[in-house]
Amino acid sequence: MSRYKVLIADDEEQMLMLVGSYLEKEGFETVTAVDGEEVLARWEQESFDLVILDIMMPKMDGFTVCQKIREVSKVPIIMLTAKSEELDRIHGLKIGADDYIVKPFSPKELVARVEALLRRSNDFKPRQNLLEQGGVAIDLEGHTAEVQGKRLNLTRKEFSLLEFFFNHKGQVFSREQLLDHVWGLESTGTLRTVDTHIKTLRIKLGPAGHLIKTVWGVGYKFED
Repeated sequence: MSRYKVLIADDEEQMLMLVGSYLEKEGFETVTAVDGEEVLARWEQESFDLVILDIMMPKMDGFTVCQKIREVSKVPIIMLTAKSEELDRIHGLKIGADDYIVKPFSPKELVARVEALLRRSNDFKPRQNLLEQGGVAIDLEGHTAEVQGKRLNLTRKEFSLLEFFFNHKGQVFSREQLLDHVWGLESTGTLRTVDTHIKTLRIKLGPAGHLIKTVWGVGYKFED
């Protein structure tokens, strides 16, 4: 795998800089957010290997954000808090957090916990959740994709489109069918939406973009 990408959320700028600098020194790529709504916005637009959430954030607290992420992903989550009460720790773990660190903490300890969680999540990842085709690899559980070992920055919908193609290799689908299967029957998207996402996905796939083929007068298919 390429560099691990970590989303760090805290409303204290100094804390973000401290945690981010220590992780980056160890070779991690980091993205930051200052409130719960920004976390979810980042989550929708990018793929992450691990999330570090402060509990007391404006607009949406860490507990709520953790629950929303858990609805769609098993990505490792570490909760940060200034509170030390046992009930808070228990609640965080019950809603899906993998680890819990009370402020103030040692940045070196946080890095060690991040590395330990990533080792466990990758060592025990079921192979059936990893798909490969034509130099492209996608992780269904982590919602990440790579081309020749390089991580792709896909939106959630782009990943869903790529996953659909992976599961239906060689089959031709019209734009109407892709809109129904990937966006849903009640989507407000248009056929132009499909074309735009196909174009963007091809660009992001780079040398593997040719795997998505246009069948003139019909639609698109995915094959090596």
